[in-house]
Amino acid sequence: MSQEFNIGATVRIVALPPYLKTADPMPMLRPPTLLEIGAQGIITDRKPGNYWAVKFDRSSFLLEDRYFELVSI
Repeated sequence: MSQEFNIGATVRIVALPPYLKTADPMPMLRPPTLLEIGAQGIITDRKPGNYWAVKFDRSSFLLEDRYFELVSI
């Protein structure tokens, strides 16, 4: 059931993690309320541990692929 994602792909949040980790060089934990289900972002990088850096309007966060899906064009 794993999807293949590409850098530059637009994704949509389908579930919120218990916390958000920023995609900064020194990551910080943030509350999940900074995003909402349905928010769209762009994948900017793949990180170790099955995490993806996704750029949203507010900031970039590291998310596992179970929390988002590809946006159909």
